[in-house]
Amino acid sequence: MFHRPLKKTIYTLNIGGYAPQITALTYPLMAAYAKKIGAHFYVITERRFPDWPITYEKMQVYELAQQHDNDWSIFLDSDCLVHPDMFDMTNHMSKDQIAHNAFDVASHRWVYDRFFYRDGRHIGSGNWLAVASDWCIELWKPLDDLTKEEAVARIYPTVRERASGTVEPEHLIDDFTLSRNIAKYGLKVTNIRAMMKTMGYADNIGFLWHRYAIPEEQKLAEMKKTLKDWGVGIA
Repeated sequence: MFHRPLKKTIYTLNIGGYAPQITALTYPLMAAYAKKIGAHFYVITERRFPDWPITYEKMQVYELAQQHDNDWSIFLDSDCLVHPDMFDMTNHMSKDQIAHNAFDVASHRWVYDRFFYRDGRHIGSGNWLAVASDWCIELWKPLDDLTKEEAVARIYPTVRERASGTVEPEHLIDDFTLSRNIAKYGLKVTNIRAMMKTMGYADNIGFLWHRYAIPEEQKLAEMKKTLKDWGVGIA
């Protein structure tokens, strides 16, 4: 019977050799997840926006996904753990939707412009996990109507983020850009937690692990504990 497999790519960002002890834990799991869902695993290692904060390099997915002719593109931060039993998120989405693990409230962090006002959904992107089809590739479209300085001036980290000592406004340029693109292009949204509820899973089921506003040493320790709890061996 004829069947054309969907083209999928899982992207992550690692410029300058980010935290080798962490990626030694995360990348094998990402690669295994890619194999499981029939996707290619692609690590972005070169800068394309050298005048912007490094997290803005996630916007490379906009061009890469088109070059790779993807049906679906998935972005995972390099410090994200993916459980071996994680399901294929794209099986639970329609192509007119984008997905994150969950969403923040945009007005907590961003200064609104006409796109946020017009959209009115107050969606704040938590783009350590982002999924979009070729229909919604504008999720990662680079800003073409704001300068870096104008964008950063609209970003206000939360008190908890500032207190962590790891998050400054520039660090959130990727969350801001995706949030604005969701509003600007009116992208429909869903989230992984909602998917799991429809599948009958409890809210606290641990298919994914990610914590960003903590020191690297603490993060590594928590990741190792998580893998032990999952019953996943550490090489």
